[in-house]
Amino acid sequence: MQAYKRILVPTDGTALSMRAAREAAALAKDLKATIAAIYVKAPWVPPMVVEGAALPAEVFDERAYLKAAEATAQAALGKVSAEAGKAKVRCETLSVTDDEPWKGIVKAARAKKCDLIVMASHGRTGVAAVLLGSETRKVLAHATKPVLVCH
Repeated sequence: MQAYKRILVPTDGTALSMRAAREAAALAKDLKATIAAIYVKAPWVPPMVVEGAALPAEVFDERAYLKAAEATAQAALGKVSAEAGKAKVRCETLSVTDDEPWKGIVKAARAKKCDLIVMASHGRTGVAAVLLGSETRKVLAHATKPVLVCH
């Protein structure tokens, strides 16, 4: 079996995604692999306005939204990069925009030629899993490379 050389690590900056990032960093160190950390931003959507509704001007400012979204992405990616640094593993970061996070993750895995995806899952079951869906489940269903799921 050929060892994994490039590991994609999706993050949203939460403690749960950081557990997956630490696992990926340890694995990458053992395998002498590199990490590509990804944050998928939601695209800006102009707000729907009901007649007579008072909304603050900021909700109509696309540039402000994009700036805030990128700042959030960079903060989350910085955490993964720091974990990789602690493990002495090279880490590339990328921030992409997609209306469905799982699609952005799968596209990035292909584009960056990653041979493994390491990501977190909330582990929801039953009705919660059906109602809320799961980006992890969607990645599992559509990825063409192995996915390691961390709880």
